Amino acid sequence: MKLKIALLAGDGIGPEVIDQAVKVCDAVATKFNHQINWTPALTGAAAIDAVGEPYPDATHEVCLAADAVLFGAIGHPRFDNDPSAKVRPEQGLLKMRKKLGLFANVRPTFTFPSLIDKSPLKRERIEGTDLVFLRELTGGIYFGERGRQDNGNTAFDTCTYTRVEVTRLAKKGFEMAMKRSKKLCCVDKANVLESSRLWRETVQDMEKDYPEVSVSYEFVDAVAMRLVQWPNSYDVLITENLFGDILTDEASVISGSMGLMPSASLGEKVALYEPIHGSYPQAAGKDIANPLATILSAAMLFDDQGLAEEAQAIRTVVDRSLTEGIVTEDLAENSKAYKTSEVGDWLATHI
Repeated sequence: MKLKIALLAGDGIGPEVIDQAVKVCDAVATKFNHQINWTPALTGAAAIDAVGEPYPDATHEVCLAADAVLFGAIGHPRFDNDPSAKVRPEQGLLKMRKKLGLFANVRPTFTFPSLIDKSPLKRERIEGTDLVFLRELTGGIYFGERGRQDNGNTAFDTCTYTRVEVTRLAKKGFEMAMKRSKKLCCVDKANVLESSRLWRETVQDMEKDYPEVSVSYEFVDAVAMRLVQWPNSYDVLITENLFGDILTDEASVISGSMGLMPSASLGEKVALYEPIHGSYPQAAGKDIANPLATILSAAMLFDDQGLAEEAQAIRTVVDRSLTEGIVTEDLAENSKAYKTSEVGDWLATHI
């Protein structure tokens, strides 16, 4: 099989972890007789420095021409510390999601047996956790009308959703639930927010089309509590953009490290695969960042291309590396810490 993959390394540790994912994917391609054509493109602060904008048209064309996009991270502290900056790396991420129609962010959370005691939560609370969030990506408060009034002393951000936006995200959630445990949780704040009432009404209207799926409706604050009490009680959760942004980061630490969790963003034109962590600029260039989330994101990419055996080969070798202690410093504690590149080399060799 021939695959065309757009490679958006981005900022901070992005290029380093992307390099390891490429090593592993190339090893998989060799083992299973595939051919991968990688096309690098600029995004984030790197793109601002080069061409003045965080998601250039040239990068968009590369993404549209690809079968999938493998993405590293976006962000740089010089923009974080400058509230007056007119152009920001994160604007590139929002623009990319909008232009590519990436409306559903798929964020799994699961545990690794060899790392169960590294979680900040007690073993008995997290054993068996295997949940997935579907977060809506192109609507809500991040894309609503915003501004300042009263000589800049009053600010507003508007959360707006349409029934169409809710329906297409919920449809993905119902379909995923049908392939898993047939449990779906709609996360909202319908006791307060009108946009949440639209979410709840829409999902309720869709229940009749999926009679085998058991649907629950929970307020976002209740879910935030239950995620640290009984995360293994959830299976598939769907929610809007802001709630999903917060809850998925909360869920990500259950496994023991943000450097372990992959994600996918699905849409109308092409899918994008990325680690859930940020650009971690403090570690950039030091060869110490954990590449496993990016590598497991590549496994999701293979899965969605119908290459399940190839995806499982990656997951198997990642499990083996964790069991044998071939890990970066965030997981090493009292054992030897391997470099980012050494972990990538080990995984590629053992594929």
